[in-house]
Amino acid sequence: MEREHELGLVADLKAGDEAAFDTIYAHFRPRLFGFLVRLSRSQAVAEDLLQETWIRLATRAPQLQDDTRLAPWLFTVARNLFLSYRRWRLLDADRVSELARVDQTPAGQSCPFEAVAASELEQSLERALSRLPLRYREVLLLTTAGEMGPAEVAQVCELKPAAFRKRLSRARTMLADQLSKNLPATVPATSESRSC
Repeated sequence: MEREHELGLVADLKAGDEAAFDTIYAHFRPRLFGFLVRLSRSQAVAEDLLQETWIRLATRAPQLQDDTRLAPWLFTVARNLFLSYRRWRLLDADRVSELARVDQTPAGQSCPFEAVAASELEQSLERALSRLPLRYREVLLLTTAGEMGPAEVAQVCELKPAAFRKRLSRARTMLADQLSKNLPATVPATSESRSC
């Protein structure tokens, strides 16, 4: 989104223009949903968090700064909502046992990614990504699904640029290691596939 267009949308949104909200929603919804579903590994949770993200935008629109960058603002809200959700889940003693089963898919069912993935390589990538610790998974997702630059991702994750670069490098290495362990036998692990 061009910066001038974005600034105009922010001004219109602050003024209560529903068309501006609709434009922002259409532009960012797929990216936010992709980020949240991969971060949470649950379509239902992602949909709830996404809806709450849009509610926050609608209710806080009048307080936005005139120079607000929408991508970092929206992804920061979505990330914080996920972290709050995760904290509450960890506090709920009755559900602690469910956390151990988060990677398991019941027999006969497929997760949303497996249903969508057309190839074993895509499935391997999704599995490898889901096995990364949250702090590494989120920098990869913000960089790719979020389509944000390094400075914006560092802002969302509350990292200094040097710390972000180290975390992204480590995340790429970890993802490559996971992929090399889990690539299908029919797909050769080339140096290109390991470099991310």
